[in-house]
Amino acid sequence: MRTAAVSTPCPASALFLHHLPPRCSRDPSSRTRLSISQATVQDRHGGKTRGCSSLGWSRIVSERIRKRRSNNQIFASIADISLEQSIENPSLPKGDMWSVHKFGGTCMGTSKRIQSVADIVLSDSTERKLIVVSAMSKVTDMMYELVNKASSRDDSYISAIDNVFEKHKLTASELLDGEDLARFLSQLHNDISNLKTMLRAIYIAGHATESFSDFVVGHGELWSAQMLSYTIKKHGRPCCWMDTRDVLIVNPTSSNQVDPDYIESEKRLEKWFLKKPADIIIATGFIASTIQNIPTTLKRDGSDFSAAILSALLKARQVTIWTDVDGVYSADPSKVSEAVILRTLSYQEAWEMSYFGANVLHPRTIIPVMKHSIPILIRNIFNLSAPGTKICQQPVNENQDRKSLDSVVKAFATIDNLALVNVEGTGMAGIPGTASAIFGTVKDVGANVIMISQASSEHSVCFAVPESEVKAVSSALHSRFQQALDAGRLSKVEVIPKCSILATVGHKMASTPGVSATLFDALAKANINVRAIAQGCSEYNITVVLKQEDCVRALRAVHSRFYLSKTTLAMGIIGPGLIGGTLLDQLRDQAAALKEKFNIDLRVMGITGSQTMILSDMGIDLSRWREIQKEKAEVADLDKFAKHVNENHFFPNTVLVDCTADTNVANHYYDWLQKGIHVITPNKKANSGPLDRYLKLRTLQRLSYTHYFYEATVGAGLPIISSLQGLLETGDKILHIEGIFSGTLSYIFNNFKGTRAFSEVVFEAKEAGYTEPDPRDDLSGTDVARKVIILARESGLKLELSDIPVQNLVPEPLRACSSSDEYMQQLPNFDKELSDERDDAEASGDVLRYVGVVDVVNDKGSVELRRYKKEHPFAQLSGSDNIIAFTTTRYKDQPLIVRGPGAGAEVTAGGVFSDILRLASYLGAPS
Repeated sequence: MRTAAVSTPCPASALFLHHLPPRCSRDPSSRTRLSISQATVQDRHGGKTRGCSSLGWSRIVSERIRKRRSNNQIFASIADISLEQSIENPSLPKGDMWSVHKFGGTCMGTSKRIQSVADIVLSDSTERKLIVVSAMSKVTDMMYELVNKASSRDDSYISAIDNVFEKHKLTASELLDGEDLARFLSQLHNDISNLKTMLRAIYIAGHATESFSDFVVGHGELWSAQMLSYTIKKHGRPCCWMDTRDVLIVNPTSSNQVDPDYIESEKRLEKWFLKKPADIIIATGFIASTIQNIPTTLKRDGSDFSAAILSALLKARQVTIWTDVDGVYSADPSKVSEAVILRTLSYQEAWEMSYFGANVLHPRTIIPVMKHSIPILIRNIFNLSAPGTKICQQPVNENQDRKSLDSVVKAFATIDNLALVNVEGTGMAGIPGTASAIFGTVKDVGANVIMISQASSEHSVCFAVPESEVKAVSSALHSRFQQALDAGRLSKVEVIPKCSILATVGHKMASTPGVSATLFDALAKANINVRAIAQGCSEYNITVVLKQEDCVRALRAVHSRFYLSKTTLAMGIIGPGLIGGTLLDQLRDQAAALKEKFNIDLRVMGITGSQTMILSDMGIDLSRWREIQKEKAEVADLDKFAKHVNENHFFPNTVLVDCTADTNVANHYYDWLQKGIHVITPNKKANSGPLDRYLKLRTLQRLSYTHYFYEATVGAGLPIISSLQGLLETGDKILHIEGIFSGTLSYIFNNFKGTRAFSEVVFEAKEAGYTEPDPRDDLSGTDVARKVIILARESGLKLELSDIPVQNLVPEPLRACSSSDEYMQQLPNFDKELSDERDDAEASGDVLRYVGVVDVVNDKGSVELRRYKKEHPFAQLSGSDNIIAFTTTRYKDQPLIVRGPGAGAEVTAGGVFSDILRLASYLGAPS
């Protein structure tokens, strides 16, 4: 075996370079010490020490001392040291033997976390590992702040850099000990001293070039890489750390973007590995060099990009990006509380999401790995049990057994703080070069165009730009097209501020019918107006522009609609009395079943009475709503209540449920519907109030996607309104409606027979809870008249309540009684009249029934006491049942009969509950 002769090390004085500027400071040959006994190489350059474990070489390493040129053309010349090598150098292995891990600043934030990173690295069974690390949490910001302060001649940069030193000194002291700690602290001290000198120069100049700034900022990665390297070596594993400025070569293309030079980077990586062929390499993320060896960076969040480039150079089997979340979410979880972790994403899906602001990866990370089909795994360092999200080629059999649209759309992303610029005019149509002139002008301003949409008529072009840039864009366009504007060829250059973009992303959206329809249907039902639309021919993405204030609500609406989360209704309950309280109890009892079986999530965001109210941001615990009402009630304010329910952006769909009989509450329906709030109510006051107000309300409801349901206004839980609407919608013509609409009066007349006195039966009904607290409210017939007017208006009659003649069963002398008790005491004195009428009817084989009538043919209605034969359906009722007969052109000989319980809190609340579920079905829940 041959050996090589080695010259004695050069004197330190011959190798020492004074005050190297940035581009020379990374010279790997500025100091060289060769040690045959240890077979190690240590380079000290620019105040930095790079150590490598024993190389185990049987031959001597040769180092060529290269010339490096500074900005001021300072040269350091050193004679070449030439060593003959007797064996062939080891080549850089590539392929599945490599796994690449990237740990961000949060993962490297403390000594404890760095130790956790080391444990993860050591537990990886892959033959070779390359670990890319960011600076410790907040350090990059601190380094940028150093440069800014020095450039601004702010003396506090001195104390700020001391803070940087102390942060790393403390972390290293907690991680390392002995010689490793001494070496790191010595290196750290040298680096800080050199940085102070450089920052002093920046302070004097009052300016820092980009390369100076990049050089300063990149030190955070150098220190974190060294600390992790020493930590892993403490466990007895060979490990080297890599300054990627010696390996990654990029070509700057703009102030915020660089393009990797893969050919040159591969050459330098191979050369680096020849010197340090370790199984574990700790590489600095974020930083790189230009082809001229000038330090630069991959720009903000570029460590992901570093990992992707290096994995492509190594053709690694996988890249794992370690972060502080369990994976990639279907939407921003801070905006959509029920966003889900996606198990897989295609490269195209991840690219689209990162472009549109989703916190997935650095936008350019996908490109290097996609070329070699290297999968990326997003994992949570704080939850190792979570499987994470895998980004790879679209699996062929993914969701093969699911054909629904929810398996087609993967996720949603948003971008805020945008403005829409609209260039419009008839002179644009068919004129070549117009679009080129528009976007050439925008390019000259340096603005970033995020989305473009053009009408096929070529009459207008609109595009979205950051709001911070729109003023300059508008000014430039007005200047460029001033002549066309003056001549009328262009009608306007319009700016629409405060916009957001919502992007819907899915690889399988391509060629799948119905995706766009479902998307826009969800937006429409959430009362969201779309201002511009764009979709590429790849069909991976549908982008819409909308008002920024609507963005979160829109995001939740579409996310809910595509089954990525539950169909959620944010509800406000007005009137927690007998009906409202019963409804709340029914909601409580059914909540779990609705979530499990129908994917419907009903959240009660507030409950208000006439005096007090309770509000919640995420939903009131209905098992304790009465207790909470006592503990946390505040003064009732209906406007504040409605605003709270509607503007709570965690849920896209809001509904107010009015369980009162209050006219004042009913007067708010129009405003609520106009604001996109759905309304459900058993309150008859709105639909039986002034005709003009009713027509205005119904017109608004029909023209919008906001729903107004009121099934329980007639017949409690019976399907009377829906049956009538179904007949009309299918083309039937209503001729006559007749019915017993009052459960109270049904009970009274069902039991007013034989020798019983009318007052006796009324008292019994009151004691049983069938009547209002004052029975005159039932016996006056007004409530039945309101139901008649509601049905008449549904049938197309334009009647006022005053147009309905009503037979009042309260004796006229008792109508002025001051109290219910006084009325009940006086009522027996007036029994004779009704008793006589009953006896007369019974003598003829008839019964008395209090009915409401809608005579559509003659355009009138009435409320009165009528006689019916005992075989008539109306004569066969029991208890408090209601019965309604519809005579139509289809049901002329045999009327359509609807019969059942028409009074009581349970059935009325059930009717309201049914309307709530009908609304959920309209908004996308399964029916």
